[in-house]
Amino acid sequence: MSNDALPDTLETLDAGGHTYHFHSLPKAAETLGDIDRLPKTLKTLLENQLRFADDESVEREDLQALVDWQQQGHSDREIGYRPARVLMQDFTGVPGVVDLASMRAAVEALGEDPARINPLSPVDLIIDHSVMVDKFGNPTAFKDNVAIEMERNHERYEFLRWGQQAFDNFRVVPPGTGICHQVNLEYLGQTVWTKEQDGKTLAYPDTLVGTDSHTTMINGLGVLGWGVGGIEAEAAMLGQPVSMLIPKVVGFKLTGKLREGITATDLVLTVTEMLRKKGVVGKFVEFYGDGLKDLPLADRATIANMAPEYGATCGFFPVDDETLTYMRLTGRDDAQLALVEAYSKAQGLWREPGDEPIFSDTLALDMTEVEASLAGPKRPQDRVALKDMKSAFAKVMEDDGKSATPSEDKGRLFSEGGQTAVGVEESYEHHDSQDVALDGEAFRLNPGAVVIAAITSCTNTSNPSVMMAAGLLARKAREKGLHTKPWVKTSLAPGSKVVTDYLVAGGVQEDLNALGFNLVGYGCTTCIGNSGPLAGPIEEAIEEGDLTVASVLSGNRNFEGRVHPLVKTNWLASPPLVVAYALAGNVQLDLIREPLGTDHHGKPVFLKDIWPSQAEIAEAVEQVNTEMFRKEYAEVFDGDEVWKAIEVPQSKVYQWSTDSTYIQHPPFFEGMGRTPDAIEDVRDARVLALLGDSVTTDHISPAGAIKPDSPAGRYLQERGVKPVDFNSYGSRRGNHEVMMRGTFANVRIKNEMLDGVVGGETRHVPSGEQMPIYDAAMRYQQEGTPLVVIAGKEYGTGSSRDWAAKGTRLLGVRAVLAESYERIHRSNLIGMGVVPLQFPEGESRKTLGLTGEERVSIEGLSELTPGGKVKVTIASDQGEKKVEALCRIDTANELEYYRHGGILHYVLRKMIGAA
Repeated sequence: MSNDALPDTLETLDAGGHTYHFHSLPKAAETLGDIDRLPKTLKTLLENQLRFADDESVEREDLQALVDWQQQGHSDREIGYRPARVLMQDFTGVPGVVDLASMRAAVEALGEDPARINPLSPVDLIIDHSVMVDKFGNPTAFKDNVAIEMERNHERYEFLRWGQQAFDNFRVVPPGTGICHQVNLEYLGQTVWTKEQDGKTLAYPDTLVGTDSHTTMINGLGVLGWGVGGIEAEAAMLGQPVSMLIPKVVGFKLTGKLREGITATDLVLTVTEMLRKKGVVGKFVEFYGDGLKDLPLADRATIANMAPEYGATCGFFPVDDETLTYMRLTGRDDAQLALVEAYSKAQGLWREPGDEPIFSDTLALDMTEVEASLAGPKRPQDRVALKDMKSAFAKVMEDDGKSATPSEDKGRLFSEGGQTAVGVEESYEHHDSQDVALDGEAFRLNPGAVVIAAITSCTNTSNPSVMMAAGLLARKAREKGLHTKPWVKTSLAPGSKVVTDYLVAGGVQEDLNALGFNLVGYGCTTCIGNSGPLAGPIEEAIEEGDLTVASVLSGNRNFEGRVHPLVKTNWLASPPLVVAYALAGNVQLDLIREPLGTDHHGKPVFLKDIWPSQAEIAEAVEQVNTEMFRKEYAEVFDGDEVWKAIEVPQSKVYQWSTDSTYIQHPPFFEGMGRTPDAIEDVRDARVLALLGDSVTTDHISPAGAIKPDSPAGRYLQERGVKPVDFNSYGSRRGNHEVMMRGTFANVRIKNEMLDGVVGGETRHVPSGEQMPIYDAAMRYQQEGTPLVVIAGKEYGTGSSRDWAAKGTRLLGVRAVLAESYERIHRSNLIGMGVVPLQFPEGESRKTLGLTGEERVSIEGLSELTPGGKVKVTIASDQGEKKVEALCRIDTANELEYYRHGGILHYVLRKMIGAA
């Protein structure tokens, strides 16, 4: 094929007094065929392919496949996609920079110039995952938490400061600024990107991949982006295309408008439930319909944010007038606005009334039907109507074999008619309730007690309407004389400093403070397990009574064991409902029919009495103005004086310190040659863990608190780190010694090799001893025994966690055999040289009667083809069982990465001309 076969699509565009060059989609359509009804997400991919078309990495067939997609609504074509930029947060960013530093060391060891290792695409790293809620409910909580954060993370921050000066094309947003997705939405995202190339200003869609699954939030701004593993993101920033099959695109039609009292959070929980039921894993979701004209961009971003929760690769909203309104509000300049409008209209990316693209499948929602909702107790797609919360918790208790029936001899609850306000809390007492004394106050802690109420997470704290609603509800509650219950740990962690500006301007921050919702930090907190400790007496009461208590948070994740290891039920809710449940103190209180408490005159106060009207919220939202955004983002990369004072070595290659417990030189490139070793089959591997369905990356990857008696805890204590200074697993992702010890160590993981045991334990089969998974893996390594993991459906669901794959590799696991995989984790396993295999349809660990005592051999790994089959022999004392497993290495690029021992090995060899 010659280059003449590729369409010539370069044209010019005038906008805002500037001339831009761009690859015209309408021009391409003259050669390739009509694309008017192609989904806008796929038009964006088509432009990407046109821009990089070279007859090698992008061929004419790639372009034609995207156009022909309209005929069937799907395609089997693999393409190489090159996003404009990469977004990182510090939990995943630190190990990314560690890998870059390790690559420089490896390149130097091979006799090459280490400075050849640099990001080739723009990279922004926002430090937002390290602040913990140590202090709360007082005016100095923010200042105190930041000071603790800087002290805890000095080694990590020193390392990032080194990376900031050592690498080109790499920017760092310092701590205490905001959540990466909100900073991306409010400042970094441009909708249309530009760069100088061959003396021309080239315009093209703003696209990205991010090392956090909620990168999808930026799709609310018409920017195509999604989360990938840190490994894949590193390859992208080093110039490698993201290998992907052209996806199916599910159209989600929105009509109508939200009713009075219904929030964007209620809408997103409804959308999440619908899409999970529909089944959109690995697919794009594109929102369309005339209901979009009444859906503010902040609401769109709220929905786009939760794409990982509904399982999609992304949830995209097209560019329209609302996009421009938001960009103008947030301080983007007029020239950028002019470019976005002109470019989007010229390319057919602008949303027009009545647009009906061709989709793989569709579903629809009339927004007038949305009702007040929460989600829980441990999955974000399990929506519960507010009116059904009491019975939902009763079902949780019933499933746990406990009673949820209120005591009959205690005080009575109110009805709408209003009974005397006696014994509201007492009516929820159970036989396992516990007496607690805290800060001079005595109370009874009952099942369903809300011990954490957190306004947190990128999902909702970017949305002025729900944040102002929370503030207004707090004001009304305060006026009525209501107070949060003493056992509730309250916190407010906005996604950017702008939120504080408008809460103060709206006069509601003082009301939030009065109820204990003082600012605790700008960053991800409760949603990622950085909720901090509960008060000692509360934790003791929960453990002593084996109490089933609750957290209510405005987040996107509520997986078991994630928010706090002692909190078994976790409920996602809008910020105003978070405040309401802090007042109620127990999720067994029916907020529709029962009062939150009594006012100054002893009269019952119901939720409806303090819920702000849409008009009140709209009036408060008018306080948000452009100057707030311009002020807060004027010096976004500078940081405070403490950040600026961090001293860093000026060197191309990082000087590793063996004494550091945060940053260590990982062994991934040890002994690496210029060419890859031959792949060997797996012989007589042992099963490290036998797992069930829906094992999340939270179960696999180290996350949350480090237990003192765990392998990681013992490692730190052996190096002089006291438990109080452990910090979290996430903060120590730059130390592989900590992370591999925490892999599969989640307190809620259930290894079916052990009866009645919950937590990261396994059986070392030859000896029959029960021990931590890490200890068993090390013993197997000493014995020269390879390992496999066997699992059920949806293995690796949840956040994009590269350490779920890195830790698996370091423990000696050669292969995972599961019934199905979540997209990102499957890709990450391949990126670390671990082969993902899939049981044949109808077969599983259960149908084969596996116990974990078996020996597993895998033949055909040296002859793999994308989507091919391999022979798996499972042997035990009862005989052999043979399985023809599907190899889930889906593309030729993935196979190349696997042959090299991982994606970074492949990239490194390619960058020095050895691959």
